[in-house]
Amino acid sequence: MAEEKILEIKNLKKHFNLGKNQILKAVNDVTFHVNKGETFGLVGESGCGKSTIGRTIIGLYNKTDGDVLFNGENVHDLSEKELFKLRQKMQMIFQDPYASLNPRSTVREVISEPMEVHKLYKTKKEQNERVYQLLEEVGLNRDHANRYPHEFSGGQRQRIGIARALALNPDFIIADEPISALDVSVQAQVVNLLKQLQEEKGLTFLFIAHDLSMVKQISDRIGVMYLGNMVELTVSDSLYENPLHPYTQALLSAIPIPDPDIEESRERIILEGELPSPINPPSGCVFRTRCPFAMGICGQEKPEWQEVEENHFVACHLYNEKVKKDRRHEPVVNIR
Repeated sequence: MAEEKILEIKNLKKHFNLGKNQILKAVNDVTFHVNKGETFGLVGESGCGKSTIGRTIIGLYNKTDGDVLFNGENVHDLSEKELFKLRQKMQMIFQDPYASLNPRSTVREVISEPMEVHKLYKTKKEQNERVYQLLEEVGLNRDHANRYPHEFSGGQRQRIGIARALALNPDFIIADEPISALDVSVQAQVVNLLKQLQEEKGLTFLFIAHDLSMVKQISDRIGVMYLGNMVELTVSDSLYENPLHPYTQALLSAIPIPDPDIEESRERIILEGELPSPINPPSGCVFRTRCPFAMGICGQEKPEWQEVEENHFVACHLYNEKVKKDRRHEPVVNIR
């Protein structure tokens, strides 16, 4: 039985004009989909474009090119009225729980604001009861409704942000690095809360993060981003057991292992060089300037997005059958 797609991203581009003929290519021709009821993890280094994708999906940024289809509707072709209605079904949890909550509003006002904007309840009593219910669902209690954000810890603030995202009963939630500003012990609590809410409410998540070890705990499938491009995509277990792209291999080798003997003896993959600028990305494969396996063709042609194994996609010339057979392409590291 085929999976039902709730979100389809087709050849999405988001470029920012910085003036003086400078174009920052934050997202460059990215394609993927999210199935209903799953958690799709989006990972990569800071500046790779993963948060920009999230903000473009929900309409905070206008796309440069491509399509964003939510339940078959093209988000960026909708009128303001249609987009307003759509946002009841699509919400966002922001990265910084300190900055995303109005410090002058009580928790009750923070959570009830989207309800008032969308006129969900006829009376204040109904609205307040919903606020209390949401607080309890995220592990807080109704007494917290009259407090202000500064009276809570970082983990509690993020729970308030989650409650606000749930206020409109959405089907799809974009979680933009929701645990990066939290302590490690609190991160696990928030991830477990999201998994619990998903099971109870049938939610679909786009989970954006740079911590691959934590992404594994919550994601069904994972897409790896590098400099605005998707370089690998597969189910969670396959990515960790058999990473294909050299960049994914390097990311996974950086995850610390709790056993000190194994950690001391294992070999890390250290990428040399700085992350190139998205204003002036390398020609061909954008990863070639840091790739230990770079070949001549890597500077000439952008690698094709191909399915190397079942449900395992990668963009790398190492898996191009034509390149494998062509002996003219000798390995050359850090081609400029």
